Amino acid sequence: MGRGRVELKRIENKINRQVTFSKRRNGLLKKAYELSVLCDAEVALIIFSSRGKLYEFGSAGTTKTLERYQHCCYNAQDSNGALSETQSWYQEMSKLKAKFEALQRTQRHLLGEDLGPLSVKELQQLEKQLECSLSLARQRKTQLMMEQVEELRRKERQLGDINRQLKHKLDAEGSNSNNYRAMQQITWAAGTVVDEGAAAYHMQQQQQQHPNHSAAMDCEPTLQIGYPHQFAAPDQAANNIPRSSGPGGENNFMLGWIL
Repeated sequence: MGRGRVELKRIENKINRQVTFSKRRNGLLKKAYELSVLCDAEVALIIFSSRGKLYEFGSAGTTKTLERYQHCCYNAQDSNGALSETQSWYQEMSKLKAKFEALQRTQRHLLGEDLGPLSVKELQQLEKQLECSLSLARQRKTQLMMEQVEELRRKERQLGDINRQLKHKLDAEGSNSNNYRAMQQITWAAGTVVDEGAAAYHMQQQQQQHPNHSAAMDCEPTLQIGYPHQFAAPDQAANNIPRSSGPGGENNFMLGWIL
């Protein structure tokens, strides 16, 4: 009769557990060695006992096999990560492409193109959307026009203020000009009075010095230049004019109109 099937569970007896561990450990190491030799496989075996003791086997070296294992696992993870990222970007691109095509269709519909495939409900929605857009455009246009009107009114008020300032300035300059002209007239009048007084004083002095000449001049209503007409001719006058010679024999007689 053959052996019965051994139940796999923890061996409670410590000695029996230790003996079983030694036997099976040796058998496992032997099988690993046989596998590496018979199949030309790179085998690495690491065993820790319940007490923490290490047992290992490596056909090409445990450390080398572990480095190869880590490199293989990390490359696989990187490849999986790159593949996952590529798939994510592809899905994102597909979504954006579908959205772009939908926006293009909507734009054509708003422009009145490609309306054949649309149903009555879709056409009603399009009509409502166009009416809403038209209302918003009109509101915006009205707002801009009101802003322009307000800006023009503001400029009008500014120009009115500037016009009033210029008017006040011109009025002030006109008043100063009138005052200046009045001062000039007063100055001229004062100068005329002074000149008339000087002329009267000069005439009085002439009358006192030449009483006959003054009487003759008073008889003439017009300005006399030269001798009066009652004087004799130049030849006769030369004989009648008293001569008074100076030390050099010069005539000291002065013509009447020079005075």
